[in-house]
Amino acid sequence: MNDFPEHFFDTQMSREKFLKLSKFIYDNYGIKMPDNKQIMLEGRLHKRLKVNNIPTLDEYCDFVFSEKGQQIELIHMIDVVTTNKTDFFREPHHFDFLKKYLDTYTPPLLKIWSAGCSSGEEPYTLSMVLQEYKQTRPQFDFSILATDLSTRILKQAITAVYSEKTVEVIPLALKQKYLLKSKDRKNPTVRINKILRQKISFQRINFMDKEYAVVGDFDVVFCRNVLIYFDKQTQESVINKLCSKLKPNGFLFLGHSESISGLNVPLKQLEPTVYQKI
Repeated sequence: MNDFPEHFFDTQMSREKFLKLSKFIYDNYGIKMPDNKQIMLEGRLHKRLKVNNIPTLDEYCDFVFSEKGQQIELIHMIDVVTTNKTDFFREPHHFDFLKKYLDTYTPPLLKIWSAGCSSGEEPYTLSMVLQEYKQTRPQFDFSILATDLSTRILKQAITAVYSEKTVEVIPLALKQKYLLKSKDRKNPTVRINKILRQKISFQRINFMDKEYAVVGDFDVVFCRNVLIYFDKQTQESVINKLCSKLKPNGFLFLGHSESISGLNVPLKQLEPTVYQKI
């Protein structure tokens, strides 16, 4: 195939191809792609035209559904479709609740699942909070499983390198203790130190899988700002599968705009966005 100049790429998708692709994304990954998301989808897939040297989005869609495309391109297509937005110490009342719980009951090993971990800010925040708690309870320990659908974003999370602007919200004492500054001051970055990194394991999980291939039961599951991309039926299915990996009386934390209202799930609400398994 020839190399096409920039102006040659057609970044508009036909209605037929959009409907086919949006249905595939919903059926296989649970992500809603209504009509008003077509322009967003076209914009995100633009870069994949360049990578694959395919001149039009309609031809790109045909390629994704081909046997070769399913093998080599599908995972990259999903990487650019998924939304990955997160911050360190996002919704801090969740971490306050967790510390209060630990003050009343300190298990020898607290197991946490950060489901939909994005670029890692949530699991590394948890690792900081729990490592600090461990200083006062030497017998206490913890492990964190962090999962996401996007392989690209998981690689970023595993690297654990962030811009200095990204970590501004972290308290100074914790920054000095757990962040390593890069020597390159033209591109100022930090890396999470080994003490925190070694507490976290990463794994790719699709919330639409019939069962989640994660090992063991968890005391706590964080699944924040993920359900907003699913319809009610999918939300109920995902929460029930998450709860199947949650110990009795374990906790589920959702995002500030999410709730279990109207869903048939084995949970009771303790505080806004904080739930306990019945």
